[in-house]
Amino acid sequence: MRLSIIIPCYNESATILEIVNKILNLKYNIEKEIILVDDFSDDGTKEIIRLNFLNHKDISVIFHDKNSGKGAAIKTAKKFVSGDIIIIQDADLEYDPNDYKKLIEPIINKETKVVYGSRVLNQNRYSARGFTSKLRVFGNHVLTIISNILNKQKLTDAHTCYKVFSREVFDKINLEENDFSFCPEVTSKVSKLGYEIIEVPISYNGRDYKNGKKIKFSDAFKALKTLIKYT
Repeated sequence: MRLSIIIPCYNESATILEIVNKILNLKYNIEKEIILVDDFSDDGTKEIIRLNFLNHKDISVIFHDKNSGKGAAIKTAKKFVSGDIIIIQDADLEYDPNDYKKLIEPIINKETKVVYGSRVLNQNRYSARGFTSKLRVFGNHVLTIISNILNKQKLTDAHTCYKVFSREVFDKINLEENDFSFCPEVTSKVSKLGYEIIEVPISYNGRDYKNGKKIKFSDAFKALKTLIKYT
């Protein structure tokens, strides 16, 4: 089995080196490829990528010539995927690649074809570790409930970064959204194809706007609009 790790990246000079090296140094015994898409960073991220990863045998590097959004970066990466399983990885350090094994194994074991990593599974979401704001937890909770009603799923964390797909499913999804609306779009389209999404618990170390968080309150309204659009 080969794992394709898509990393959309925008202005993550403080973390990009560490997150990529964490993935490269994983002891989990699976063949890996990294597809790193820089979305026109202007904080030195591009220079770090060029210096450290441009000629790495296991990393494909693509530079956008304008800032287009997370969804656009994933659409670009999709053209370069060669793996059997695909995972989305943010370029910050909120999500831990050490969770890959439990995220991937339900697909390897043919239990499902889509896995989401839940930050709140099997715990009280409002006391879950890692979240920087109860308001953020509430917004995620409301959007997850709406997503479940519209998409007939039973998710606890629909807007998690860690979304994992078999190649069969990933190839069927026609991605259209360019920004953070990728998340509700892909959940809706996977559901429309008739696939049940399985969740596994993951670790989470959230950050706030002061530390580089890019998702804003306005993105919640875009997510709702996107859910309605694709269901």
